[in-house]
Amino acid sequence: MQDFPHHYRVAANAVPDGDVSLSAEKLETLASAPPQEFGGPGDRWSPETLLVAAVADCFILSFRAIARASKLPWLSLNCDVEGTLERVEGTAKFTAFKVNATLNVPADTNEPRARRILEKAEESCLITNSLSGATHLHAVVLVKS
Repeated sequence: MQDFPHHYRVAANAVPDGDVSLSAEKLETLASAPPQEFGGPGDRWSPETLLVAAVADCFILSFRAIARASKLPWLSLNCDVEGTLERVEGTAKFTAFKVNATLNVPADTNEPRARRILEKAEESCLITNSLSGATHLHAVVLVKS
């Protein structure tokens, strides 16, 4: 890992109508548009869906790193996140992120330990730590027989 601070650059380009083109060095270009709730087509990534996706992605990557360091065996992790956007004091903002995680582990896994590692992943996720909306984890650990 590199020393802090880390810097991330993304370029956004657009014309008066159509998609916004998001690009970053060594990454595929991504098309973005307003979500349906804001009059957009609803079939492209939007700033809102990208933010919620960042929460899910960061949770899984945090879990993966902590599980590896803790030597926790696991089979799969499914995560879906619901972000709640509300108008607060005249400003639209995300007020909460509900993280639903289902972890599949081998039969001989210590379930309470696996749950603690899921909770630690939620606590250490740098994306949710950078946001003002509350994050709530609902974790399920499925022990495979």
